[in-house]
Amino acid sequence: MASKETCRQELRTAIRQLSDRCLYSASRWAAEQLVGIEQDPAKYTPSHTRFQRGSSSIRRRFRTDGTGDAASAFNSTPVAGVSFISTPPASEEENDAVESDFYLLAKSYFDCREYRRAAHVLREQTSKKAVFLRCYALYLAGEKRKEEETMELEGPLGKSDAVNKELISLERELSGLRKCGTIDSFCLFLYGLVLKEKGNEGLARVVLVESVNNYPWNWSAWSELQSLCTTVEILNGLHLVNHWMKDFFLANAYQELRLHNESLAKYEYIQGTFSFSNYVQAQIAKAQYSLREFEQVEVIFEELLRNDPYRVEDMDMYSNVLYAKECFSALSYLAHRVFLTDKYRPESCCIIGNYYSLKGQHEKSVMYFRRALKLNKNYLSAWTLMGHEYVEMKNTPAAVDAYRRAVDINPCDYRAWYGLGQTYEMMGMPFYALHYFKKSVFLQPNDSRLWIAMAQCYKSEELHMPEEAIKCFKRAVNCNDREAIALHQLAKLHRERGRFEEAAFYYKKDLERMEAEEREGPNMVEALSFLARYCKDQKRFEEAEVYCTRLLDYTGPEKEEAKSLLRGIRSAKDVELFPP
Repeated sequence: MASKETCRQELRTAIRQLSDRCLYSASRWAAEQLVGIEQDPAKYTPSHTRFQRGSSSIRRRFRTDGTGDAASAFNSTPVAGVSFISTPPASEEENDAVESDFYLLAKSYFDCREYRRAAHVLREQTSKKAVFLRCYALYLAGEKRKEEETMELEGPLGKSDAVNKELISLERELSGLRKCGTIDSFCLFLYGLVLKEKGNEGLARVVLVESVNNYPWNWSAWSELQSLCTTVEILNGLHLVNHWMKDFFLANAYQELRLHNESLAKYEYIQGTFSFSNYVQAQIAKAQYSLREFEQVEVIFEELLRNDPYRVEDMDMYSNVLYAKECFSALSYLAHRVFLTDKYRPESCCIIGNYYSLKGQHEKSVMYFRRALKLNKNYLSAWTLMGHEYVEMKNTPAAVDAYRRAVDINPCDYRAWYGLGQTYEMMGMPFYALHYFKKSVFLQPNDSRLWIAMAQCYKSEELHMPEEAIKCFKRAVNCNDREAIALHQLAKLHRERGRFEEAAFYYKKDLERMEAEEREGPNMVEALSFLARYCKDQKRFEEAEVYCTRLLDYTGPEKEEAKSLLRGIRSAKDVELFPP
């Protein structure tokens, strides 16, 4: 990683260049990282670092400082070297006053979303910056028209075959510039975007690699490249020049490829320079969320909201954590907060949808998820969450449609595949359900819930494959089954198949867990009852008496059963002491 001052100078220059080319998303990202670099206290007064102070507690709490599993995982990943370009190159044409005037006019039209007007103004300008903005304006004009056609033909949530009609001419022009060697890194980024839209992913990757190698500060180019890295093999095959931006790219790519420990290690390494970056904190929270470390995720998001109280980005994930933990008051407060900040953001609609879902108002929840999708029909979380709501409402056709739309957007979304499995299980179609559960468990092999769902399918009357169910329940136990379902099911399956020794082992483990968590219920009664009988049959009378004595604390038939067992144990002990 380059020095803090080097990163700071590079980002300052890049922000101006990106904003000048109307790449506002990349410019905003760069600005957030710039502020995330810790200031030198010798040069700045405390008021200059006020924005940065809050994140330090998270950093102290969650950084591994080069030790532990995350650090060892990081050591196995490619390490970025020193910066190969000291500062972003200045534009060569910035002194041409006349062309600059036309560019300023085009940029003002672009900022007002009048894309074709902007392109028309620049039709005779030949500088690289002008060519990029003209082509970019045409691309966005085509995207805008495509959305309008979709709305006209199918409605806001409908599927459509509408395409961006500017892609063919843009591909022809940009490929010609690349062959002539007169294309710059920004036009390469746009060319890669066009190729990706047309389905030419191989060439798109090559072009985007050229773009980030020539100009590594454009986060939008890195993001598009990451979306094309669907396997670890593709990622490792990229020929990227070393630069500190490569670390951000790899951390994000590892996360999308479900290499969460490696991603976490990368982000903790990045924190050495970008100590107070809210983006890095949010990405760490995402990795922890995928690892189901909800307590840590909650702490990070609370700190993020203290530092950036009007933040809406990523807050839908925070609402998922609050939903899973059933924190009514915290979720209500978050929903109210984002509603007042920006109620017409997809994230805000999803948060409010989660709030109504937790209250059991599923129709209202669906209404907000649909609103999120009207704002962004490719918003993956909303499709998946809406599918969950339709499952709750027993509307299985609508649930299947929502989940299928989710996997169309992202085939690697294990939650949507899991939802499809649940829906087909509800419909009494276990073979279909098993197929979808297998897809979900392939994508998320460390989630115990998916293994349990697959085991329940194998257990069903239609499949009746208890040995396969046992294998799945064992995997669930190894994946830290928090709901404590797998141990009890393993004990029951072994008991039903006459494997009493294995059944006793799992009943005992389940009993120990229930005691540790101070849980009561029918599972504890069942475990005590089986272990009492098993120990009596094995002539371990003292142990059997302990289990029977505990059963006496319960009312109902189990108490009478315990008394009967105790009488049997005493008789058996008498026979042993005084044989006939």
